[in-house]
Amino acid sequence: MRSLLRDLTGRTDRVLTGQIITQLGAASTGVWLATASAAGELDPATARARMAEVEHEGDEARAALVGQMRRSLTSPIDREDLFRFSRAIDDVLDAVRDFVRELHLFAAPPDPSYAAPLRALAAGIEQLTEAARLLPGRPRAAAEAARGAKKPGVRVAYQLALAEVLAAPLTPDTIKVTLLLTRLDAAGTSLAAAVDTLADGVIKRYQ
Repeated sequence: MRSLLRDLTGRTDRVLTGQIITQLGAASTGVWLATASAAGELDPATARARMAEVEHEGDEARAALVGQMRRSLTSPIDREDLFRFSRAIDDVLDAVRDFVRELHLFAAPPDPSYAAPLRALAAGIEQLTEAARLLPGRPRAAAEAARGAKKPGVRVAYQLALAEVLAAPLTPDTIKVTLLLTRLDAAGTSLAAAVDTLADGVIKRYQ
């Protein structure tokens, strides 16, 4: 009876959305760690260790979301779409984790090439978080806000950075930078997938 009451009052939708926001918060923290490490402001080994903790927080939020979905009668968008939305956010965090891990494993020196893609990624996550906050009460506004998460342009920032790197003489360090930039592009691709999933889910449910 209590579960039904929570569903009918919209509390469940807010709980589910809160777990998504927690996932996005973990992704945002991961980008901060990547940025600090890539700029030489944080030791790569320390960033990698802290990233493991952040990834655990994101995984816990995703597990809580899945568990709550199993117990609930309602969700802010269809369950399949909400699951895919959460999975895409998890993929963002995984790609950023790989960047931090490989920055350490490759002993890659700080490089300014990472700055623009990381800024775009951070801005996109922030915009998507705002969209998630709107989802329980204003789903159409959430979909519109989500589309704005693509505007920072992670892919474009990646392409410009890669072009600059490839224009320089090939060295072991430029190879490392090239490989690490692909991790940021992968994070941007997953962010775009999350945006599309949220927007499509809203249109499917509320058109």
